[in-house]
Amino acid sequence: MPTSTGRGRKGPRAPLSRDRILVAAVVLADRDGLAGLTMRSLGAELGVEAMSLYKHVANKDEILAGMVELVLTQIDVPDEGAPWRDAMWARAHSSLSVFRAHPWAVGLLQSEPPTIAVLAHHDRVFGILRAGGFTAMGTSIAFSVLASYVYGFVVQEASFQFTTSEELHEATTQVLDTFDPVVYPHLAELATEVILQPGYTYADDFDLGLEVVLDGLQTLLEKSSGPEPRRRTRTAAKR
Repeated sequence: MPTSTGRGRKGPRAPLSRDRILVAAVVLADRDGLAGLTMRSLGAELGVEAMSLYKHVANKDEILAGMVELVLTQIDVPDEGAPWRDAMWARAHSSLSVFRAHPWAVGLLQSEPPTIAVLAHHDRVFGILRAGGFTAMGTSIAFSVLASYVYGFVVQEASFQFTTSEELHEATTQVLDTFDPVVYPHLAELATEVILQPGYTYADDFDLGLEVVLDGLQTLLEKSSGPEPRRRTRTAAKR
């Protein structure tokens, strides 16, 4: 995705357009977070007055929805003929890469109304799962579980604020010094047997966790042959 926005440009400025506004908004959010994205700051990023933006977008909500669409189009979705497990593995990795670059997009995906492009993306993923043998309900579950896993991993990884395994090693050692391993043996075990092992990074956990998720969905697929199962209501579940 292009990232030039106009700030610091020399010579004639590119004409203002909706696409250019959205690209600049993504660049601004990547740099300053969503909290730093205002119509005024976006105008400054583009070298124009904020009021000029309203000639191309109705309001900030339209910009946020467009940003989600722009980010989502960067996620690769395999062809519908691809085996569902291979396709979901590839899409999960592509999603992880995209959301690492744009972590603010995870929250927006959950809050912004989907655009036509977003719906088309999701429909294609649903088609792969349905072609793989999942029922309509199974497709809903698979999509939700995979999205939750990727989104959660991105949020958790971003909260660590460690850029190297050395930084993680140092921080873990400092935490170990604050408690008695006899009192908290499982925390001590996790630190010494996993985190402090040479070369370990939290990113290493992604593939292992994804395998667990896909294995679970495979089990769901194998159990879902026959008529579409009915969802149990909360009341029925208590009986």
